[in-house]
Amino acid sequence: MDIRFTPEEQAFREEVRAFLRAELPEALAARIREGKRLNKQDQVFWMRKLSARGWLAPGWPVEHGGTGWNSVQKQIFEEECFAAGAPRALPFGLNMVAPVIMKFGSEQQKAHYLPRILDCQDWWCQGYSEPGAGSDLASLKTRAVRDGEHYVVNGQKTWTTLAQHADWMFCLVRTDPQAQAQRGISFLLIDMNSPGITVRPIITLDGEHEVNEVFLDNVRVPVANLLGRENEGWTCAKYLLTYERTGIARTGESKALLRRLKIIAAREQRNGRPLLEDPLFRSQVAELEIQLMANEMSNLRLLATVRDGGVPGAESSILKIKGTELRQALTWQISKALGSYAVPHLEDELGYAEATPLHEDGASAFTRYLDTRKASIYGGTNEIQKNIIAKMILEL
Repeated sequence: MDIRFTPEEQAFREEVRAFLRAELPEALAARIREGKRLNKQDQVFWMRKLSARGWLAPGWPVEHGGTGWNSVQKQIFEEECFAAGAPRALPFGLNMVAPVIMKFGSEQQKAHYLPRILDCQDWWCQGYSEPGAGSDLASLKTRAVRDGEHYVVNGQKTWTTLAQHADWMFCLVRTDPQAQAQRGISFLLIDMNSPGITVRPIITLDGEHEVNEVFLDNVRVPVANLLGRENEGWTCAKYLLTYERTGIARTGESKALLRRLKIIAAREQRNGRPLLEDPLFRSQVAELEIQLMANEMSNLRLLATVRDGGVPGAESSILKIKGTELRQALTWQISKALGSYAVPHLEDELGYAEATPLHEDGASAFTRYLDTRKASIYGGTNEIQKNIIAKMILEL
């Protein structure tokens, strides 16, 4: 799969490749390729490398420290980073709360928070979902009661990604319990070191500690940390979700997975011939490649809209659905290509202190397969995205 680029765009691709060759340690790239979870130090190390080059925030306006890249350059940068095995810059500060601060924040909030995000001083997490408010986010019950110059916050958030490392959380809270649904919600910026915050791990299907429960017990948050107007936080929330769902498409990662699938299928044998020569398997790979190309074109169109001053709309829900489904399908196809080598080895049950992979791709393939199961749930389930498309685009 290839898209024709101008000589200038090809030159930019070479510039990105040269940067990655010079700055990305092979040991770090190997951890990505092997499907291993990175620690906070690994993430911060790479994000600071990007920040020093001025490449950490491609989606930001130039006046706030963005790159000024067009949509094609952003796509090239993403592709090359995934191809090289570079860590993905964490989106919570850069691509989620930062655009909301730029849009709805005061000048003081912009001056304080944006440089700290760009310099990797603050690690952010997202306080949206609750045990009874996932897809139906507007039913959230976490309360914030005004007490002088503070809000007193009580409630629980769940599935909070990397909250164990976070310095700050952008959080939806109910400030008017009498208002209907979305109308009584506010958007608060909460210091995770505040007294009354407890973070408890949730261990996911792949055995990793990535998500958490966050309990807020009489947490005092300065009124100055309110983003936008009180009781109008749903406007901020919707604005943020369009950026989150656009980023979830992750076409660069899918293209890297497709390349990996082709390499494995060309090497693995079926009846004495490469698996990629099997007509059925080859047609399945071709179908995935066609879908990926279509999704990439749609993503570029949406990025062009943002470049020209627009805001991602309901179309981002299409990218979210197809992007997550493609990653799930690609990791499943890789696992199929590896066959029994992709079967997990449960070291606790087998009595081993550490699992020994039976195949160089086996462990990482199955880890990625398990990890992508959640992709169609987070950021708003794909079922909810279909409802948005039906209502906002098809007007049904």
